Amino acid sequence: MQKKLIALAVAGLASTGAFAQANVTVYGVADASFDVVRTSNAVSELGNTTRVSTNSSLIGFKGAEALGNGLTAVFQYESGVGFDNTGALGATRDSYVGLAGGFGTVVLGNLTGPTRALGAAVDVNAGATGIGANSALLGKLGNNLLGTTSTTSGSYSAVGSPNCDRNTICTSIFDTRWKNAIAYVSPSFAGLNVTAAYVANENKTFSNNGFGTAFNPSNTKGYDVGLKYANGPAMAAVTYNAVSVGNEANTDISDFRVGGAYDFGMASVRAVFDRARADHYSTVGTVTQNVFGLGATFNVTPAGKLLAQAYFARDLKVNGSSSKDSGAKLFEVGYEHSLSKRTMLKAVYAHLNNDDKASYDFGINAVGVNSTYNGGATGGATIQGVQLGLRHSF
Repeated sequence: MQKKLIALAVAGLASTGAFAQANVTVYGVADASFDVVRTSNAVSELGNTTRVSTNSSLIGFKGAEALGNGLTAVFQYESGVGFDNTGALGATRDSYVGLAGGFGTVVLGNLTGPTRALGAAVDVNAGATGIGANSALLGKLGNNLLGTTSTTSGSYSAVGSPNCDRNTICTSIFDTRWKNAIAYVSPSFAGLNVTAAYVANENKTFSNNGFGTAFNPSNTKGYDVGLKYANGPAMAAVTYNAVSVGNEANTDISDFRVGGAYDFGMASVRAVFDRARADHYSTVGTVTQNVFGLGATFNVTPAGKLLAQAYFARDLKVNGSSSKDSGAKLFEVGYEHSLSKRTMLKAVYAHLNNDDKASYDFGINAVGVNSTYNGGATGGATIQGVQLGLRHSF
């Protein structure tokens, strides 16, 4: 009944022709938690803060139409939902239209690339969300989502940093969905398949003026390719993502990622290696950073699961030389208890420790350590938090 009511409500906002097609599925996730988070060792201490967080909740519509001759038209509209937000729904999550057949699948729209998908696949959290998600460190190059860094008086500082505010998504550019993208997904051959995506510079402007020299979002283009093996309990993948950002220095950023997971039934393990790189940025040159991660789950009862993961962002390297104290560490432990196939209780503790010249923040529901809310912390902050929540899928 609930699905029918949602479908009718949306149908009232659109023409009847849009819903004349059969096989439309309404789905979603409602995920909320009560959080206690704390920032210490920052320029301005946040102390204990309580909040109710919406952890990547969503609503979506997807469907398919058989066209004959082995062809199928596919579509999906998916929107993020914040319980305390106002305004209309938008295609903020994976949303596309495409064709599928024996050749594979081709889609156009707002897409998750294989690099982002691999990061989520090795995360231990349901939905790869919450304050302990591995997106806190993966691909960030010093918590700078734009993938560009600089040095000031011999020490590390971020340039063009977005200064993530409280309760916002604070992931790297490689772990964000690609707008204006087209992707091809091959059929699976003995568990192997290839995904390739191209990001068009649709929003290019004349002369690239008016956006400053650090980063110009009006001319971003690139590609994202991945090879994945998934067969039974084993999964392994390797991806490469290269992006050119439109600034005066023609900065090129890239991310190489390899990871895998194995499910033993009662337990699972997963691991990932990530290497992010920025070339030709201003007068700095080349900046690289390696991130390593390990995770595991263990079923203590048929309905209960322990989870834990640890991620390590190593020091940045600027033109091959280490920029000391520019790394960070993320630790998470938690417990998920299924009340049914669709409803789950969860409890998580996450601890993010920045080195003296680093300013990483949680990837999902950031604390705002590097924002004006917290005094514009320049580095060294410790962020920790506890989440107690409920996740329901429909």
